Formats: sequence, C-alpha cells, structure tokens
Amino acid sequence: MDNSLNVTYITFGGHVEVHKYRYLYFVIMFKLYILTISCNLTIVCIIVIHKSLHEPMYIFIAALLINSVLFSTAIYPKLLIDFLSEKQIISYSACLLQWFTYYSLVGSDFFLLSVMAYDRYVSICNPLHYPTIMRKRTVNILLISAWIVPACQVSVPMCLSANKKICNFYLKGIICNSTVHKLHCVTSRMLNIYGLVVFVSAVLLPVLFILFTYTRILVVSYRCQGVRKKAAQTCLPHLLVLFSFSCLSAFDVLLVRLENDFPKTLRLIMALQVVIYQPLFNPIIYGLKMRGIYVHLKMLFCKRV
Repeated sequence: MDNSLNVTYITFGGHVEVHKYRYLYFVIMFKLYILTISCNLTIVCIIVIHKSLHEPMYIFIAALLINSVLFSTAIYPKLLIDFLSEKQIISYSACLLQWFTYYSLVGSDFFLLSVMAYDRYVSICNPLHYPTIMRKRTVNILLISAWIVPACQVSVPMCLSANKKICNFYLKGIICNSTVHKLHCVTSRMLNIYGLVVFVSAVLLPVLFILFTYTRILVVSYRCQGVRKKAAQTCLPHLLVLFSFSCLSAFDVLLVRLENDFPKTLRLIMALQVVIYQPLFNPIIYGLKMRGIYVHLKMLFCKRV
C-alpha cells in the first residue's frame, strides 16, 4: 500500500520469466493487439459503409466485433506495460475496473450470440414475419440491452468488492478476473451466491437458448430442403463462434477454480488464449464465412492489389 497516496496495489504473479523475455513478449503481444484491432474495425467499417449490410444480422455482428475491440483495449495495454515494467502491479481500483470490463463484455457477448440465434430462427423458420418482428426499434432495444444488462449485473459485485477489506495483495494470474475475491480477508457467501446467479442468467441460460434455437433451425432445415443452404451459410459462423467462446469461458472458470493445480507456464498459456483467441477469431470467421462480408472484403483487398 502506498500510504502517501492511500492507494492499494496488487501484484500479478502469473508471468513466466518476464524479465528475460520482456521484449519478445512485448513485440508479439503488440503485433497481436494491432492485428486484432485492425481486423475487427475493418469489418465494422465495411458493415457501416455498405447499406446492403444494414440488416439485423450484420448489425449484431458489428456489435460483437466492437465488443472484441473493447475487450482487447481493456486487457492488452496493461499487459504491454507489465512486460516492460520491473514490477507487474496494478492498483486495486484499476483491477476492479478491468474485472468489471472483462466480465460485462463476456456477458454482452453471450447476450448478442443469443440474439443472433433468435434472429436466424425468425429469418429461417418464420421468414414472412421477420420484417415485423425484427424492426429497427427492436434491434436498437436489443443492442442497448446487450450492453446495459450485463454491466448492471457485474456492477453489483464490483461495488460490494470495492468496500471489502483486503488481506492478500498477490494474484497468480496476469489479469484481474474472479480471483479478485481471493484478495478479501473474509470470503463473502452473498457474493458467491450472487456470482452463481449471474453465471446462470448471463451464461448458462443464453447457451441453452442458443442450442435450443439452432436445434429448431436444424429440424426445419431437415424437413425443408430449400432452407438448408441458407441455414448452413448464416448459422455455421455463429455456431463456430459460440463453440470457441464457450470453450474459452470454460478455460477461465478452470483457471479461477483450479489455479493451484496448474503449473505456472500452463496457467499463462491458458490465460493468453482467453485474451488473444476470441477477439482475433471473430473477425476471421465472420469475414471468411459470411458471404455478404466476404464479398466486400475481397473487393477491398483486390483493389489494393
């Protein structure tokens, strides 16, 4: 604790030989950060510029990619600073802010993926009612809810944690995640119960809804041969993103619950996968698998060539 400024600092202990490979870590992560931001913003700009892509499905994709940019911006700069610093530390208030951003964006992604699943369900199973159901106002409400609802859910434990006494000033990871609760002197049963409720409502229920929705789409596609191609083209990218995102979320849970059972190097690799993979995976999948986006990407890069 810095008594002169009354600031509490937390030390990250998840880095592996950072003093030996600091510049290598920095160069690799900096390149990945620039690549991630560039890929996501390129597709977002394509969706914004071309009116043919001003449809609910592409608008939700753009929102998901904006989340990837925000997620990377919340994590990468601090990692880059830590690689070049003698001590890998963060103030407790900044740690809570990073934790809040991290989990509110994760919840927002699951919300958007469930909305995208519902959009595909209406488009394929009830095409005649699609313009009526997915109106501009409905899309705007869903977009706003995708950011506000998870933020409100995560803000409650963040505010409660801000006032709790800290006895431990060491985190075994490289970012602030749910292990923040292990810093507290006394484990809060209320926070644990609330965290379980948020997990069920923000992660488990959306995943079950998505699986149910795509199962219904699969049944309709099997019965009606005319919609099989449309279902495959538009649903496959969403399913790939859902699968990868769910796996990485499971990694995050494992890191928090079983951190003592993992070697330090393995913990670092898994933590970096959570940080790097999904924000970079999303634009690649949607850029290559969504024909509407792929056509404009091809035109863009072919012109430059």
